[in-house]
Amino acid sequence: MRWSLESLYSSFDSEQFQRDFAIVDEQMEMLKNWVTDNLSDYQSPQRKLEEVIGLIKEYYTNFSRLMGFCHLSLSVNTKDEKALFYLDKLQFKSTELTSSIVKIEKWIGGLENLEEVIETSPLLKEHNFYLKEIARKTKYLLSEEAEVIIAKMVNTGSQGWSKLQDKLTSTLLVDMEVNGEKKQLPLPVVRNMAHDKDPKVRKAAYYAELKSYEKIVESSAACLNGIKGEVITLAKLRGYSSPLEKTLLDSRMDQETLDAMLEGIKEALPNFHKYYRQKAKLLGYQEGLPFYELFAPLGEVKMEFTFEEARKFIVKHFRTFSDKLADFTDMVFEKKWIDAEIREGKRGGAFCSNLQSIKESRILTNFSGSLSDVTTLAHELGHAYHGYCLKDESILNTSYPMPLAETASIFNEAIVMNAALKEATDEEKLTILETVISDAGQVIVDIYSRYLFETELFKRREDHNLSVNELKEIMLEAQKEAYGDGLDHNYLHPYMWVCKPHYYYAARNFYNFPYAFGLLFAKGIYAQYLKEGKDFIPKYDQLLAVTGKMNIKDVGAVIGIDVTSKEFWKSSLELIIKDIEEFIKLSS
Repeated sequence: MRWSLESLYSSFDSEQFQRDFAIVDEQMEMLKNWVTDNLSDYQSPQRKLEEVIGLIKEYYTNFSRLMGFCHLSLSVNTKDEKALFYLDKLQFKSTELTSSIVKIEKWIGGLENLEEVIETSPLLKEHNFYLKEIARKTKYLLSEEAEVIIAKMVNTGSQGWSKLQDKLTSTLLVDMEVNGEKKQLPLPVVRNMAHDKDPKVRKAAYYAELKSYEKIVESSAACLNGIKGEVITLAKLRGYSSPLEKTLLDSRMDQETLDAMLEGIKEALPNFHKYYRQKAKLLGYQEGLPFYELFAPLGEVKMEFTFEEARKFIVKHFRTFSDKLADFTDMVFEKKWIDAEIREGKRGGAFCSNLQSIKESRILTNFSGSLSDVTTLAHELGHAYHGYCLKDESILNTSYPMPLAETASIFNEAIVMNAALKEATDEEKLTILETVISDAGQVIVDIYSRYLFETELFKRREDHNLSVNELKEIMLEAQKEAYGDGLDHNYLHPYMWVCKPHYYYAARNFYNFPYAFGLLFAKGIYAQYLKEGKDFIPKYDQLLAVTGKMNIKDVGAVIGIDVTSKEFWKSSLELIIKDIEEFIKLSS
């Protein structure tokens, strides 16, 4: 249940790591000298564009491999001093290239006949979207001197705050009594108890978790204020109307698409509230569902898995869709690309890191054996499969926007859960169906609450630092608006802003609505698969392969989806609403 990073490097002291670490300096110097020698005019633009693409590809490939090893090593041991040392070194080194990168981008943006030049070369045609996106974004670039200063300051600003928050939550020990014995448990272990069969354990874990945040809440608030303050300042300096506008541009998405999706979600919320009230009723509550019962398992079926059982379950059901996906997944387990063990010092949650430099991926989860853990595994394996579909693309064409990042992962969840539902007895069906709806509720309702929270947070952070009480108040109001009368308002989660790492990524603001987009986009895609059958599979792989070189509208158009239409989002939500109606029918 621990991954192998041997494909990257055997250790920080290995000859290969040290050689590649030294090569970074050589590549940076080469790029700087090339910029000085070539970008004083616009003569021979085809040659210059081809050369600079080659240099940037070589540098990114090496640099991303080194960074990947540092990040992955640190994620399973946040006290790894060597990982921290080299991560800091690499982040510092990268700032030394800022001036050259800004010159390259401004030179590309100033090339009046860029489209004509691109048409003269197969290499440039391959990087058509990459080059045009650079040109579009140059209007938001500051002077070279300002960009260099910002890059250096970010290292000691938002990135420093982010590292601190990561360390605070990953090393936080929760005081809790288990079977009459007082223990100190890692935060991910206690949060996983929300899925426990025993209601007393779920409730005790909830109170113990909330109390534990008191140890770090002031520090977390300082981190959040520091990060969001920097984001607001830089957005204004660059000429964005708001951090949200920057996020949408970075997401290759427009306001029209976001508004259409959010309107569809708001209209669908009463259906989710109905589900939460039904679950509350089944568990014996009259005033809506307490927050600590959101993940309470229903039914008497023992849906628990060993890690090997989870592997077989996932591979079996992936095979109902595609042998390619199933065989890929089996290989991921076989080659030890997954770190699933829960242990102290390891960060909580789950993620997948696609390592384009070696055409592999690594998945981190905290696996305790619940059905939810299995769907999380399937989810992260979707990210890995997405990377696999991009493996033959240029590294410059593999960076896809956040909303599309969740497409393959949520599609994977749909495959596993829909296949499992077909085989289930009525009793098993109720349990599985409830899990599917619960997970959808997290991605639609809870994500909506997080969007509301972050919107209000940015609004207030414009003119003051927010206190702990103010942050708690905003979170509670957001939860009340999103969950409505589905939850008991006496038992919410005022510290959700502490335990969710997404708020602490300065480069990824509003890292919430992409999950809702991913779920509903994937639901729409899955509905098309059900209509078309096996003929759809090549289209699906093609869709994933173009996500790094198209905007969201065009990616949707590849399979005939109009993402600006509220009707599309409503049709996807309708699939979840049908599940809710089926659940209420089976449980009444």
